[in-house]
Amino acid sequence: MNRHFRSTGVWLLSISLLAGCRPSQPFYFFEDGDLSHYEGVATRIELADVDVPSLDEVQNAATPHTLGEQQIEEYWDLTLQEVIQLSLENSKVFRQISGQVLATPTQLTSAPGSAQTIYNPAITESDPRFGTEAALSAFDTQFSSSVFWENNDRPVNLAFPNLLARELRQDRGTFQAALTKNTATGGTTTVRQNTAYDWNNNPSNLFLSNWDMNVEAEFRHPLLQGAGTDYNRIAGPTGASGFQASSPGFFNGVTIARTNVDIALADFEATVRNFTSDVETAYWELYFAYRNLEAAKDFRDAALDSYRLTDTQVRRGEADALAIARADSEFYIARGALETAQANLYQTESQLRYVMGLTHTDGRLIRPADEPANAPVKFDWSEVHTEALSRSVELRRQKWIIKQGELRLQASKNFLLPRLDMVALYRWRGFGDHLAGDAEGHNPQFDNALETMTDGDFQEWQMGLQALVPLGFRQQLAGVRNAQLSLTRDRAILQDQELEVSKQLRDAFANMDRYYVNALTIHNQRIRAQDELSAAQSRFQLNTDPAASSTILDQVLQAQRRLSEAQRQYYRALTDYNLSIRDVHLRKGSLLEYNGVYLAEGPWPAKAYFDAKKRARERDAGLFMDYGYTRPGVFSRGEMLQNGTDQPGRPAPPAGTKRVEELPLPTEVQ
Repeated sequence: MNRHFRSTGVWLLSISLLAGCRPSQPFYFFEDGDLSHYEGVATRIELADVDVPSLDEVQNAATPHTLGEQQIEEYWDLTLQEVIQLSLENSKVFRQISGQVLATPTQLTSAPGSAQTIYNPAITESDPRFGTEAALSAFDTQFSSSVFWENNDRPVNLAFPNLLARELRQDRGTFQAALTKNTATGGTTTVRQNTAYDWNNNPSNLFLSNWDMNVEAEFRHPLLQGAGTDYNRIAGPTGASGFQASSPGFFNGVTIARTNVDIALADFEATVRNFTSDVETAYWELYFAYRNLEAAKDFRDAALDSYRLTDTQVRRGEADALAIARADSEFYIARGALETAQANLYQTESQLRYVMGLTHTDGRLIRPADEPANAPVKFDWSEVHTEALSRSVELRRQKWIIKQGELRLQASKNFLLPRLDMVALYRWRGFGDHLAGDAEGHNPQFDNALETMTDGDFQEWQMGLQALVPLGFRQQLAGVRNAQLSLTRDRAILQDQELEVSKQLRDAFANMDRYYVNALTIHNQRIRAQDELSAAQSRFQLNTDPAASSTILDQVLQAQRRLSEAQRQYYRALTDYNLSIRDVHLRKGSLLEYNGVYLAEGPWPAKAYFDAKKRARERDAGLFMDYGYTRPGVFSRGEMLQNGTDQPGRPAPPAGTKRVEELPLPTEVQ
């Protein structure tokens, strides 16, 4: 080592030892101090780069209605039909309030994944894994191809160098192209072309290089397990990927995918039905809020009149100080009730706007234009009960689940059979020094591989059976037992669902009668309360005894409260009566047609109609062949008529409904 460098190293070592420490970070010669790329934390709260425009109803939200604002002068009168129409037009996402008109909705913000939208059925159908098109794609023709080139250079363990070379030097290329098609009966048809090029240094070769090509057709078909159109439409084709490509318990055939769409449509219908029910609830609750506010105003005005009358009598010496204090206290009680009723009206109106998809206020206040029914509505129990059991969307959904269970059980039993496949293959071979072209070599027979193959001199075939039998069938028996238990459970659930639907219909049926009778009773109570208040006020006005003024005033104030409460309870019972009519339609499955709502598929792109018509013309021009033996069993009873008629889009009156002429409520209970 150079003495200069050795001395420098000794000095650096001495300085390090004298310092008695070492740096915590290494030293870098080209460090410039720019650490902008340095991240001091691994996880932090960030904003996604997403640009989704907000709704106009959100951007243009005005200051909400409050108790401190001035009197609202502009109202927006809407009928129930108009409210439902606007709500459905503004609902790509179905907002839920579950009948709670005074509660703040949180479902979309707390659980957005469970939100129901108009896109859900289409999402289910277009699912690339479990959708209908995904299941049908298993029967599409598949094209596969591969091209490889390799160079080999290796020693060979050989004792006779005159026959073969001790070192193998080779250039080899392979090309393969195939078309594969799964059939509905479980078979697989494959047409395959193989071409191989080989150049090597083997001295015994006829040609220095050669082309080996063939075209083969292969057909594989299951004879026991996996055979039949029913099984393959339930479980899906096994395909050419393997001898045992499917397993018990996993089924994704066309019929399973189709029933998944039917279940999604049932969920969508139930969502629209519940949404319509929420809209109607909010509408009639807003009607009650207006009537409740009206009753609170009457109570406030009556309390104010009592206070003024008491104040006059106190000035004249006809009432004592206790009476004026009680009248003043009653006025503030009435005023508080009025403020509560006003706040509830604002909240209910805002909730109705929410389910309608409108901004919470636009300067106007929605006011129901329809009056609730006040005449008895009669239903025939046997008719509506039968209709509920046949039209309930929950029962219809469960029946689709049972149908899926029956299909899965049918496919599971197929696995109890041994796997036995018939395999047939036919091949045309070609071999030559060249791939194509005129014969030029010493052996014209093998000079052209393509010509050799097309001459048909070299043909091969293979036919046989391939079997696989799991001893004991443990997994297969477990699959059948599991399918049986699942199907038994689903059938038991359906039976108890029918019991629950019957109980729900019974409660709605009884509540409708109860609320109507209650409305009659409260109506008479209101009349009697009015008579009591008039008598008490007359007595108070004629009273000149200060000692009796407090007692008589208490009677007046109590009569005012009873009248106000009777008015509120009357409109509450009338609102509940109309909601109970809705509940009967809800439970018997006719709520949508009762409100004039009809479900239909939305428009497709123009190209879809063009392609569909083209395929229909192709089918019309084809030759008819009876494929009856390949058709699956019946698993659908046809389209569900939404309006009780064979003409879609034309609603008919709900079955079992007998509406009588609407008359004012009687003043006396007969």
